[in-house]
Formats: sequence, structure tokens, C-alpha cells
Amino acid sequence: MSFVVLGEALIDLIPVERSSSSASTWVARSGGSPLNTAAALGRLGREVSFLGRLGDDAFGRQLAEHLEDHGVGLELAVRTSDPTTLAVVSIADDGKASYAFHTHATTNCNWRPEEFPAIPADRWLHFGSIGTVMEPSFEPLYAFLSTIPNPKSFDLNVRPTVIPDRGEYRTKIDALLSLVGRTDGFAKASDEDLEWLSDDGVDPLVTASEWTRRYGLGFFIVTLGAEGAVAVGPDGELARAPGRRVDVVDTVGAGDTFTAGFLARYDGSNTQEALEYGVGAAALVCTRAGAQPPTASELDAFLA
Repeated sequence: MSFVVLGEALIDLIPVERSSSSASTWVARSGGSPLNTAAALGRLGREVSFLGRLGDDAFGRQLAEHLEDHGVGLELAVRTSDPTTLAVVSIADDGKASYAFHTHATTNCNWRPEEFPAIPADRWLHFGSIGTVMEPSFEPLYAFLSTIPNPKSFDLNVRPTVIPDRGEYRTKIDALLSLVGRTDGFAKASDEDLEWLSDDGVDPLVTASEWTRRYGLGFFIVTLGAEGAVAVGPDGELARAPGRRVDVVDTVGAGDTFTAGFLARYDGSNTQEALEYGVGAAALVCTRAGAQPPTASELDAFLA
């Protein structure tokens, strides 16, 4: 299976040190959930192309080079003069990352209907994250996705700082899940994503099962942080992979790398095996600073 990954490419500004109140040092890492997933698929040896908007500024050139260095094709990417989107990252004591996005009038917020290319019919289309819900891009992206019959997967990757209104976020998520259901595709979210989107107190796995039924999904994957991941069908749990103990540097790109690992191994019937492969990929990326996905040989050795 070969892949097209649709969504944002941006720069993660990650703190290194603050030397004084007037200056601090940051690393500008290539990021964005779909970019990370595409790069991880490339590192795992899969044929993958990135469909996103890349600026012609220094950051945009860095993102394009990063994708190419990871074996990702750019023949579907859109080049633009818009400035590159930025995410300012904060790292907690336990290594968990949080993000503040600078998006207005930047690359990932200005999709135009005429920019979308034709997608080869034999490609799996993966999409998601903030690039598919931000305005004013949501409507043209939704219209484009509505015309694509390819099998699809959707990573919700919820960021409440982008759309604080839960009702508005849910409306957009619901519309996109319906498109995925038309192709019997699957969706993925973290347990924290589903807790935020759901009514207070509802078990994320219950929400995932309900949404699988409502939207006609093949299944719904819920990632559980250090506890691994579970695939849920319309009648409940289908498969589960426990987490793997590692020394965590940070969690940047962990969910995206999980998605790539799952997609790289999934053949339509091996959900359990693909979950384990995704969990292993996510565990390895947590041992490195930033989203630095493993190669197939590194992952195979780790799982062995």
C-alpha cells in the first residue's frame, strides 16, 4: 500500500534554555502531525507523498527538505508565499508536550479550492489534525475530501487552543468522520482527545464505539499514552496493544509516529499486529528529542 498524507507542515519551536529574562534559546524543528506521519512512513520504507502547503520562506524550505530527507514525495505539495505556521512548544517535567499555535494568514490556514491536485486511485489517503479544522481552510478541505473515493484514515489530534469552542470542534469532527465512514476507513484519537470532545464523564472507549456505529467506520483507534492503544469496533473492543517501557525524553510526535507504524503494517485484517507495531514506533520516538521516527530496521530490532 502507498499513501498520501494531507494536512499541516509547521515549525515546532522547542525551548532549549533561557539565559536571561531578555533572551532564550530555541530549536526550530520540522513538525505538524501530518508531516510527522508522512516522515515516519517514509522512514519505515513506505511509498508516501505529502499533500500540504509549503511556504517559500526559510522555514518552508526547511520543511520541504525534511520531507525529502525522509523519503517523502512532494509532487502533490502546494508551494505558496504565505508565511510558515509556527507552534511554540512547552515541555512539562514528565516530558509531555503542549502547543501554542500561531496560525493567522499562514500556510496551513489558506487552502483554496483550485490548489487541490488529483489523487491516484490506488493510494490510501490519511489526513487530520488542526490543518483540516481551521478556518478559512475547513470548507475547501471538506469539499475536496468529499470528492475522493480513496480509503481514508483520520487522526483527530484535537488542539483546543485552536478551536476552544467544543461544539464547533465537534461539528467539524462529525462532518469529517462521516466522510471516512463512506470508505469504511478508520479514525484515531487519544483518550484525552475523546474526553474533551465528549460529554463529561463518558468513557473514551464508549465514545469511540458509538462513533464507529454512527459514522460507519471500520474501527476507531484510541491511544492511551503509556498504556498503549486499543482498536474499538461498533460493539466494543477489537484488539489491544500494551505500552512499552522506555526512558522518555519527550512525547513530541508520539501519536503521529504511532499512526505511521499502524498504517505501515496494517493489511486490512491484522489489527492486533498493526497496533503493536504502532505502539513500538511511538515508544521509540519518545526516547529522542522531537519527532525523530525510527527506521524499519530500528523498529524491528526494538520489537524483537
